[in-house]
Amino acid sequence: MSAPERIPPRSVTADPNPAELLARGELTVRGRIREASNAALFCTVALDGREASCVYKPVAGERPLWDFPDGTLAGREVAAYEVSEATGWGLVPPTVLRDGPYGEGMCQLWIDAHAEAELLALVDAEEPEPGWKAIGFAEVGEGRTALLVHADDPRLRRLAVLDAVLNNADRKGGHLLPTVDGRLYGIDHGVTFNVEDKLRTLLWGWAGEPLTEEALGVLKGLRDALDGRLGERLATLITPAEADATRARVDALLASGVHPEPGGEWPAIPWPPI
Repeated sequence: MSAPERIPPRSVTADPNPAELLARGELTVRGRIREASNAALFCTVALDGREASCVYKPVAGERPLWDFPDGTLAGREVAAYEVSEATGWGLVPPTVLRDGPYGEGMCQLWIDAHAEAELLALVDAEEPEPGWKAIGFAEVGEGRTALLVHADDPRLRRLAVLDAVLNNADRKGGHLLPTVDGRLYGIDHGVTFNVEDKLRTLLWGWAGEPLTEEALGVLKGLRDALDGRLGERLATLITPAEADATRARVDALLASGVHPEPGGEWPAIPWPPI
């Protein structure tokens, strides 16, 4: 499968039920997204005169990983969407598990990223300016270093909380999609829900700081949901041990009342970071 001449930007559909469209619509492959580490296909999906662009990642195209069971990444992507929806924050684009031209896989709505929105930066300074949070120092060539920072943005802060719940092992800058209408989406959640602590992210700027009252309220609601319908849904997507570990992470966040800090036993920042 060759790449199309131009893959359009990710765009949010105005369809009132995008999940139904993704799950039941006719899926047509238009090209391959070459920069993806696993097979990721750009598609259109159509149903009863409705149409949207989407990403289809077939299970058959997943590369084996030493620390995740084979053939489980698509289910983890859907599980991340389900948890995101339960928070009410809507941080993950509509995502379903369905059959497609290359077998079962994850199908996710394509999101139009606002290229001019600046969420990450490298600065020649020891401390971040107001409105920014420090991530750490990075080598920029010729023995020079620069400070990597992310915006002190409430949307990013919500995503940092969600990632802590999901145990996201790969939150890179390229996985952040701000839109022209002011929303923020996170994508690529295949390496989530591990029972071991594997949180790797660029969003460490709030590490050790108190969680917001909003976040604490959302986590309390999420904990209840995990013992109800959300827990039942996750049972079809991840293992019982992984679901229990998710509940434990929510409990730990509520007990500590603070954003998690790097543990030291696992690289804290993904590579490459962008």
